[in-house]
Amino acid sequence: MTEREKMLNGKIYDPFTEGLPEERARAHQLCKMYNDTFETETEKRQEILEELLPNCAEGVYLQGPIYFDFGTNTVIGKDSYANFNLTVLDICKVTIGACVFIGPNVSLLTPKHPLCYQDRNPYLNKKTGKVTDMEYGAPIVIGDNCWIGGDVTICPGVTIGEGCVIGAGSVVTRDIPAHSLAFGNPCRVVRAITEADRLAAHPELFGE
Repeated sequence: MTEREKMLNGKIYDPFTEGLPEERARAHQLCKMYNDTFETETEKRQEILEELLPNCAEGVYLQGPIYFDFGTNTVIGKDSYANFNLTVLDICKVTIGACVFIGPNVSLLTPKHPLCYQDRNPYLNKKTGKVTDMEYGAPIVIGDNCWIGGDVTICPGVTIGEGCVIGAGSVVTRDIPAHSLAFGNPCRVVRAITEADRLAAHPELFGE
């Protein structure tokens, strides 16, 4: 396996070889360019987004600022939206479904680091002669039609089923089944989302 293949497959890899630093630098530069645009510069924003996120469907709107480690490892479905300060560390694949709404200050984090400092600290790679560290990760999946509240952190290896609502401030460390309301740190399922939650069941919310 190449180091890139190891990275994408959740194996220990060297993040400072095979052009990976250059790819990250390119993504960070594109993010900076996007963040420096005005909302009214729609064509310019779209051009940058297409280069940063080649696997991004139509109708996606990212308020900005945005921060991606690679961008090329992230897939975003049609008509999804993210508010201010979306951070995606996509050393492994990140899949965001269609019609997903993401609140401000949300972090999607695929990297993992060893628990023991002896494995986590920098070391000299004898093959390359460069100082590096040992990293690995796990993919993140967010299903269609989810709402991710503000200040949510989604950890490596998590899958959130379609139609879920994740409450603000949650730290999601395990899978969430479809059509669940979940929140907390660690995030836990509170109950299922049902037809009783439809706005049509709450006429009191509508003005006359």
